[in-house]
Amino acid sequence: MSDTNYAVIYDLHSHTTASDGCLTPEALVHRAVEMRVGTLAITDHDTTAAIAPAREEISRSGLALNLIPGVEISTVWENHEIHIVGLNIDITHPLMCEFLAQQTERRNQRAQLIAERLEKAQIPGALEGAQRLAQGGAVTRGHFARFLVECGKASSMADVFKKYLARGKTGYVPPQWCTIEQAIDVIHHSGGKAVLAHPGRYNLSAKWLKRLVAHFAEHHGDAMEVAQCQQSPQ
Repeated sequence: MSDTNYAVIYDLHSHTTASDGCLTPEALVHRAVEMRVGTLAITDHDTTAAIAPAREEISRSGLALNLIPGVEISTVWENHEIHIVGLNIDITHPLMCEFLAQQTERRNQRAQLIAERLEKAQIPGALEGAQRLAQGGAVTRGHFARFLVECGKASSMADVFKKYLARGKTGYVPPQWCTIEQAIDVIHHSGGKAVLAHPGRYNLSAKWLKRLVAHFAEHHGDAMEVAQCQQSPQ
């Protein structure tokens, strides 16, 4: 069968080792081509560090892949952490660069506080373990979760969050991210489109989910994810 008989696949939300992904930027673009993805957006958490090496690898290897530069910005709305994806952004725009530097500082401060709370719970070395797993990328709660699984504190990533990292648990630290409005604004200033990420994953009631979508639309958000690998079709 000719390749032209296959539908073009778009993947507009992906992560690399620059945040909490398992593949390097170089490995991810090759994986995308292997999976017949024609257009790929790399949208790491609060960083665009993967875009340049991904572009270089696509060029070096002559890959038939359209790369969309993106980012997934962490925000807080009504005490809930909400993610806003920016697609087709200018990663060199001064406002975006300054904004992401501030997000990185917030992330580093939160990681330090999470580690301190785990230390008090007789789990030492969490920050160093999470940093090791991050391989120089942004340290996320996912890295702490992987470290805790390594240490035998839980049987799975889901188990870790239930025991240690979910709201009200030992290692939970309330996020101090930017607002949804600020995320949308910086995405638009850098030439991108703002997308409400995985709305089905926030454990909101139907009433609160409608409020979130209305708030996002009120502040000129552009789109919403309706299909995502960790979100039920319902």
